[in-house]
Amino acid sequence: MNILKSKVAIVLLGFVVFEACAKVPITGRRQLNLVSEGEMMAMANTQYAGFLGENQPLPAANDNVVRVRTIGEKLAAAATKFLTDNNAANRIEGFDWQFNVVDDPTVNAWCMPGGKVVVYTGILPVTQNDNGLAVVMGHEIAHAIARHGNERMSQAVTAQGLGTALSVANDQNPTLVGNIFLQSYGVGSQLGLLAYGRNQESEADKMGLVFMAMAGYDPREAPKFWERMSAGGGAAPPELLSTHPSDGRRVADLNAYMDEALKYYKP
Repeated sequence: MNILKSKVAIVLLGFVVFEACAKVPITGRRQLNLVSEGEMMAMANTQYAGFLGENQPLPAANDNVVRVRTIGEKLAAAATKFLTDNNAANRIEGFDWQFNVVDDPTVNAWCMPGGKVVVYTGILPVTQNDNGLAVVMGHEIAHAIARHGNERMSQAVTAQGLGTALSVANDQNPTLVGNIFLQSYGVGSQLGLLAYGRNQESEADKMGLVFMAMAGYDPREAPKFWERMSAGGGAAPPELLSTHPSDGRRVADLNAYMDEALKYYKP
């Protein structure tokens, strides 16, 4: 009986792992997400509302908000079309896109699972124009669609010994789980996770180029944007110790992929 139970457990585990494995759109990389996307979206809703409660978003009539939402809606529509055309529409199932701007000098933007986007005013001078803003937003939207946060969350909760039932772990230690969720979009503390983060960043760059091109924004602005980031960003950490590729490496990779991205560009 014990042998039978063990065999059943192995079969079920194999099924779960198989179901958790998926290919990332465009790059085709296989990923292993052990946390359900439903749990990730539920946590994103909570964390997003909490962030906006502590960081008052600019009003809808603000010019920057209008720009961000216009570009965001075009990018979301382009991503939806790409995924639908490539039999990957399940990637955005349950998404409820929201685009907000906060008045903060930090040079930053991010997108949580479910399409919850925030752009900081501090990054707008670096974007310079709508194409530049589409570079940033397309990249962050790509992170959400590729479920990179889920990958990093899966790694983190496993490393903390919390298992993969996020709801259970959240009941046991909500502060820790909340912090892990937020850190899943930032810098990890272990070198083993850092290289993984760099791969995700490069992946989001490629996906973002395609999405912005399909939305009618010139992908050739992407290398220019990262050159501006490099010029104005001060001393950057060594690439080995950063979750993001160095700006020079990123520009080279973007240029190498540009011909493919331009196939989708229809101004």
